[in-house]
Amino acid sequence: MLLNCGQPLPLLAHTDVPPRVIENFILTGYRFPNYSLRECLLSAFRPTNETGNFWTHFLPVFVFLYYFVEVFGWERAPDSGAPFFYPLWNYFIGVFCLLMASSMAHLLNSMSLVVREVCFFVDYGTISAYTVGSSLAYYYYIHPRAGIVEPGGPRGSPDFSLFFDSLYIPSACVVAIICVLSCCNTRQRWREHRYVIRTLVFLLPFLVSSSPVFYRLLLCRSPCAAGTPGYFYRHCLWLLVSALFNISKLPERLAPGRFDIWGHSHQWFHCCTFLSILDELHMIKAEVRAILLDPDLGLPPAGPARLPGPTVASTYGVMLFLQTTIVSIIAGFSWRANRIYGPLRDQLEKQHPERNPKAHLS
Repeated sequence: MLLNCGQPLPLLAHTDVPPRVIENFILTGYRFPNYSLRECLLSAFRPTNETGNFWTHFLPVFVFLYYFVEVFGWERAPDSGAPFFYPLWNYFIGVFCLLMASSMAHLLNSMSLVVREVCFFVDYGTISAYTVGSSLAYYYYIHPRAGIVEPGGPRGSPDFSLFFDSLYIPSACVVAIICVLSCCNTRQRWREHRYVIRTLVFLLPFLVSSSPVFYRLLLCRSPCAAGTPGYFYRHCLWLLVSALFNISKLPERLAPGRFDIWGHSHQWFHCCTFLSILDELHMIKAEVRAILLDPDLGLPPAGPARLPGPTVASTYGVMLFLQTTIVSIIAGFSWRANRIYGPLRDQLEKQHPERNPKAHLS
């Protein structure tokens, strides 16, 4: 009954929509850029060039949730609300917001040109928040002094204790803010190279966030949990493949118009991104299990001291500070977008799509 809502609005060719809406090598399947909220929601159930982009990040929300909640039923696991799980919940918040914001951005961006800009500003903000959520999980579960550390600590390896103990989380936050600023700016400047810039910009938070894993795998003698190396290398591989899809615009570059609805690069980018997140989740869970199976969660006197336990301030407080900063940045860019595209939005709102002689039914 929900779908029985009359004749859907016509879809358009790339020649019939504002230049701002056009995606490289996508020729048809565009929604008119003044859909109502109801029409946007219904468009999830009809073939447009955004349908696959929506479902490839909306359905993974439930897959992620399925694997995430498993950890709370493990042996020796404390209550799900215990401080031990604060970093894990912050990681969940980061991933959930990323997947939901991305799927909603692709579903709702046809409401107006201004809404389109705001949708993707929010998308970039949640990606940055996700990287900090990952960093919090890495800090408390994969930090060289968080897991099962050998007595005497790492030997014969560089000492990065100052960075990991004091600068790691602040660095992750600063880099995340830089990423939001840079990616939002590509929607108003540097348009020609926007995909390359956005992809390379998010390489930096990956390197900063993953530094504890690189350290433990390559420099430190502290053992990793069983499966961690494999999960991490696959995590890196999927990120690399997703970056290649995002930059190359394959396969639609090879056959413009053939992959307008299904199979274009952004859908593959979404799939590979989620597979990288899933392997990251498995890696974090492997480290959490190793910590939980440690009988006393303690170390011999000769070993290095463990990290202080997670607190509300050091986990949720960090994410709240970051999210507040990101919201402020998004508000500034949204205000500017309204000044740029507001007049064109008002002009388009006066036009009824059914009277557009160039409209093409799909």
